[in-house]
Amino acid sequence: MEGKEEDVKLGANKFSERQPIGTSAQTDKDYKEPPPAPLFEPGELTSWSFYRAGIAEFIATFLFLYITILTVMGVSKAPTKCSTVGVQGIAWAFGGMIFALVYCTAGISGGHINPAVTFGLFLARKLSLTRAVFYIIMQTLGAICGAGVVKGFEKSSTFERLGGGANVVAHGYTKGDGLGAEIVGTFILVYTVFSATDAKRNARDSHVPILAPLPIGFAVFLVHLATIPITGTGINPARSLGAAIIYNKDHAWDDHWIFWVGPFIGAALAAVYHQIVIRAIPFKSRA
Repeated sequence: MEGKEEDVKLGANKFSERQPIGTSAQTDKDYKEPPPAPLFEPGELTSWSFYRAGIAEFIATFLFLYITILTVMGVSKAPTKCSTVGVQGIAWAFGGMIFALVYCTAGISGGHINPAVTFGLFLARKLSLTRAVFYIIMQTLGAICGAGVVKGFEKSSTFERLGGGANVVAHGYTKGDGLGAEIVGTFILVYTVFSATDAKRNARDSHVPILAPLPIGFAVFLVHLATIPITGTGINPARSLGAAIIYNKDHAWDDHWIFWVGPFIGAALAAVYHQIVIRAIPFKSRA
């Protein structure tokens, strides 16, 4: 009987009562804030894990472009949209692939698969400049190869006639409209990435790391539903560059700057919002 009482006391101390979310009672720091990544980390260049992560980003972006651009081609060449998966299917292809690929690569490279995500995480000091530049290079190379394989499956004339899956601002919208759509869309994506991978939430809710790919993929899906009619939805400079290089027509290059400037601005805004407003990191370090 005494042993049972001791077990009860031990359990009560081990599992403390959870405080209501959003109240000032939550003061216990049940997580350890990771230190900021160094700006330059030359030691990474001699580590196999560094190159393994870059290869993972290359393959993931390659597969991402392969599936998504093929889906876009299938919808574009159908005589009627009712005979294809349509815009909703394209959005599911993009969101579903991000969900699957982030799940597969998160433990190896972090599952960025997008230079804008890499840029946002770099601004938040989640990775070094060395790794960020390497990731972006590998992502763009993977995207080019993925779009190139799609062109290999299609006749050159058909591929060019259908637009090659390249991002352009649609007729009836201005370049400013396209830029705004890319900024807001990327903000939603990168803000979701920050929230889904937050160190504090991971410590408080052990299931968060397992579910992280789901909200990220769902965010991509929703942004595509909203902005496919405006820009074809970039929110990923590697995706836009890969398709533009393989398609290589003037009108695709005329708007191409939008699909770099917009996502990078959106990613920067998401990083600032999450780190300063949501997490109040500068104020914590000052205290």
